[in-house]
Amino acid sequence: MKTVLVTGANRGIGLELCRCFRTRGDAVIGVCRKPSSELSAIGARTIPNIDVTDARSIDTLVRSLEGARIDVLVHNAGILRSEALGTIDFDSIRQQLETNAVAPLRLTERLLPLLAPGGKVAMMTSRMGSIADNSSGSMYGYRMSKAALNMAGASLAHDLKPRGIAVVILHPGYVRTAMTGGHGNIEPRDAAAQLVARIDELDLATSGRFVHANGEGLPW
Repeated sequence: MKTVLVTGANRGIGLELCRCFRTRGDAVIGVCRKPSSELSAIGARTIPNIDVTDARSIDTLVRSLEGARIDVLVHNAGILRSEALGTIDFDSIRQQLETNAVAPLRLTERLLPLLAPGGKVAMMTSRMGSIADNSSGSMYGYRMSKAALNMAGASLAHDLKPRGIAVVILHPGYVRTAMTGGHGNIEPRDAAAQLVARIDELDLATSGRFVHANGEGLPW
């Protein structure tokens, strides 16, 4: 049995990741801003009222995890805003950068003493963070934040390798969640099953890859 910590765990992909890990017998720590009855019903240990962008909130999280050993750290918490040229809200862009890119790096650094040798870190990104794959423009804040997250994951793969910790940068697919307004071509439970498979197969030899949940390598 492994211990898995998932951020943004109260709904959507995060909730289904927690369900998938719990179903097979792993111990799950679900970190979220707001608790949910669905997360509680899974049997995960829930740590609510955590804002991953707030340093004091992260201090609270670290204290609550004292004595824990984390085998898999999944950075799933994120936000999506829509901006088009001419109507850009730059405060919104900063918020997306802070939530989607800076927060996972900060949390990884703070939880590093708790990560087990041979542990894994999964960054939930998007192919919208791919420069080579950008064929439609717009969505400035989200694209920029996910490109920054991809770079953070690539650097972490190098820096954590001597510790025996592997990193994967994951695109979940176009998933039907509240974030996408219920649009998409795959259900959260199916995306979660694919994501868990990618995390399971991760090792130091494949650390640092940017991959689709279905296993397809993605362009940077």
